[in-house]
Amino acid sequence: MSNPDQTPAVAKTSLLKLDARTRKRNAAETRFKAYGMIAIGMGLLMLVILVFNIVSRGTGAFQQTFVTLEVELVAAKLDKKGNRNLDDIKKVSTFGYAPLLKDAFEAKVAVAGIDTGIKPKQMAAILSKSAAAQMRDFVIANPDMIGETVAFEFLASSRVDGYLKGRVSRDSIANDKKISPEQLDFVDQLVSEGSVTKRFNMSFITGSDASDARPESAGMGVSMIGSLIMMMVVLVLALPIGVAASIYLEEFAPKNWITDIIEVNISNLAAVPSIVFGILGLAVFINYMHLPNSAPLVGGLVLTLMTLPTIIISTRASLKSVPPSIRDAALGVGASKMQSVFHHVLPLAAPGILTGTIIGLAQALGETAPLLLIGMVGFIASNPPDSIAAGLMSPNSAMPAQIYEWAKRADPAFYERAWGGIIILLVFLVSMNTIAVILRRRFERRW
Repeated sequence: MSNPDQTPAVAKTSLLKLDARTRKRNAAETRFKAYGMIAIGMGLLMLVILVFNIVSRGTGAFQQTFVTLEVELVAAKLDKKGNRNLDDIKKVSTFGYAPLLKDAFEAKVAVAGIDTGIKPKQMAAILSKSAAAQMRDFVIANPDMIGETVAFEFLASSRVDGYLKGRVSRDSIANDKKISPEQLDFVDQLVSEGSVTKRFNMSFITGSDASDARPESAGMGVSMIGSLIMMMVVLVLALPIGVAASIYLEEFAPKNWITDIIEVNISNLAAVPSIVFGILGLAVFINYMHLPNSAPLVGGLVLTLMTLPTIIISTRASLKSVPPSIRDAALGVGASKMQSVFHHVLPLAAPGILTGTIIGLAQALGETAPLLLIGMVGFIASNPPDSIAAGLMSPNSAMPAQIYEWAKRADPAFYERAWGGIIILLVFLVSMNTIAVILRRRFERRW
């Protein structure tokens, strides 16, 4: 019989010595950290690959090949009556300017002593189809220059531009009717002579879309204006409506089955595919309200409907993050419910509201599907709108729709410009997200 006063023996173990269970737990934590680092590394690698592909394929759009050529503006062809009447000068179409380009190349070859082996018509074919129109616009703007010899800088054709960028090779043009090896030899001689140069292409940023015959003239400028106008419409409509709806639902609305249904539908609308909003805009704003197709106003209204759920959800989350003690303290010193919300709660929630709004705008800026359904598909506009009303109602395009339109065209120059357009769009998106971070830090208050 054992002694009841005898205590059982306790195993002597040290807290500094790891047992099997602790070693197993530590190994699991180490593996989990390794999995996390691997996942982060893979994500960063994919991001680097994506950025590298976009930059390497899109930077060529920001450079363009130009041909410097001295052209004699022959008065007998441009002003047959010799009275310098602008109406008579405008009657000369671009076909009347084409012979001047051939004559200019003939004169240049003779002066430089270049052996071409091709006809003047083939020499002029290395220029963009917009060269004659460029000369005509210059003559109309400067009729007193008729009869003089003027140095022009013309865009080279897309094939010549691609050749100097490495996109077009002599093997790839074996069956190409738009360029020949002899013309490329002529281009090489002009490069050596200094008449053909490649430099930064500002018109890609400031210009407008172009037809399939002159892809080298296409630019993003007008579609950037279209996107900017749409974002202004979204900001003017979505921000006040979304914030007002959020304040009512979060601070004033009674908690019953009606508000529950509203909240569920708002959450569902945030998950609806964007193309559904495009169909809604087509049915309501165009077919029923008879607003013009391709108008930035219609695009802005569609994107407003799509952005509202995002703004409402983010605003309500920001309002919920304000501690109830702020509300109680305001009510305790005699403030009304309205005063407590607008004087205390709303300023504290402002950083989150601004961040959610800008993120919603950035999401809307990159949407393509809704814009395709309302007709904003690469509309060729030669000039930006001259007023706000014209900008709202005149047909236009948007950056994502313009990129989509270029990507599906046959000429490789348009494909290059699609990648360049992606770079511009990403710059806009990164800028908007940077502004969101700055505003959040600027207006953030601690309690």
